[in-house]
Amino acid sequence: MEPIVIAAILVPKEGLEEQLLQELQKVQTASRAEAGCIRYDLHQSLDNSTFVLYEVWKDNEAVDSHIQSSHYQEYRANIADIVATREVHKLKTIN
Repeated sequence: MEPIVIAAILVPKEGLEEQLLQELQKVQTASRAEAGCIRYDLHQSLDNSTFVLYEVWKDNEAVDSHIQSSHYQEYRANIADIVATREVHKLKTIN
């Protein structure tokens, strides 16, 4: 089975950049400890307050388990009112 790549792009509401960063760092730490997590990196744009999560998961089952985890559910609830836009792309690697 081929690994699943997730690219999530989040833009905070004005003035809430630090709050979003804290939530992203919390979910990053917890997600990295998951059995199916191969990679989970957080990036911030040099030009603005856009954040990008680059995730690599063992397979679809690992992604589903991640989405159902308590730390992911808490993260989603905590960012609901502080994110202006959120895009999530589920990708496959092309060799």
